[in-house]
Amino acid sequence: MANNVRPASMERITTPALANKFIAEQLDALRAQIGSKKVLLALSGGVDSSVVAALLIKAVGQQLTCVHVNHGLLRKGEPEQVVRVFREEMKANLVYVDAVDRFLDKLAGVAEPEQKRKVIGAEFIRVFEEEARKLEGIEFLAQGTIYPDILESGPVKAHHNVGGLPDDLKFELVEPLKFLFKDEVRVVGEALGLPHSMVYRQPFPGPGLGVRCTGAITRDRLEAVRESDAILREEFAKNGLEGKVWQYFTIVPDYKSTGVKENVRSYEWPVVIRAVNTKDAMTATVEDIPFALLQHITNRITHEVKGVNRVLYDLTPKPTGTIEWE
Repeated sequence: MANNVRPASMERITTPALANKFIAEQLDALRAQIGSKKVLLALSGGVDSSVVAALLIKAVGQQLTCVHVNHGLLRKGEPEQVVRVFREEMKANLVYVDAVDRFLDKLAGVAEPEQKRKVIGAEFIRVFEEEARKLEGIEFLAQGTIYPDILESGPVKAHHNVGGLPDDLKFELVEPLKFLFKDEVRVVGEALGLPHSMVYRQPFPGPGLGVRCTGAITRDRLEAVRESDAILREEFAKNGLEGKVWQYFTIVPDYKSTGVKENVRSYEWPVVIRAVNTKDAMTATVEDIPFALLQHITNRITHEVKGVNRVLYDLTPKPTGTIEWE
């Protein structure tokens, strides 16, 4: 465990200058560890894996292969952003895997939240393993492990699912961020030139929108979650709430109610808005959103999102509610 303890002398990374110093040190360390060999990374598009990818691109270039698995549970525009930033702008060796149908077929009829998580995690391992076996000469596996992962979960970053890879894939781990806290990772990401929207991406559950499409996931209700979430994020950004509110998203529960749309009775889903502030995610308070903004968001969602006729605002703090619904 000694190798997984943050050195007491390590300075907190709070400024661009300190971030650049860290980057220079890590580039040397990565080149020394990897040499001329090849390294594989599961690139989710979250801040941790994105910063690791950017570091490795600078350190070893085309020796890195990034695998981005689109399981259909990402927010609107996120798979496209990963491809644009890493393949087109940073010229990374990126393998994009469209596994949407595969994941959603596996999730059909699965309603229990923990079972959904298990299905998503197990299928990710299978897809990633298949891609890894197609590649030759890979000796290293990079991970976006950060220090809280070590403190809370041990040395393997469980939500990247790499702990379940078969034993015969004997990869040596590469974990350049393992002594950093999340705020430090963001400073490093900015210094590496990653987009602000990627570096400051909100916390996002491992199963993605799968836990915000409550109950058994259907494609049409999942799309309602994705589209309503995009409207909420767009309006919060326009109205100065982006960066002020810690986390905000929508949920589409698995029930319907009667409404009226275009003078015709409708039987459609509600969208629930959740917007909370927290320092440690152990407790959370509800953001006081201006009522006029809530009305505007409601109007957009009910008119622009197919299958929705109501919008609700979740007023429950943590406790008694949790931040996510599942």
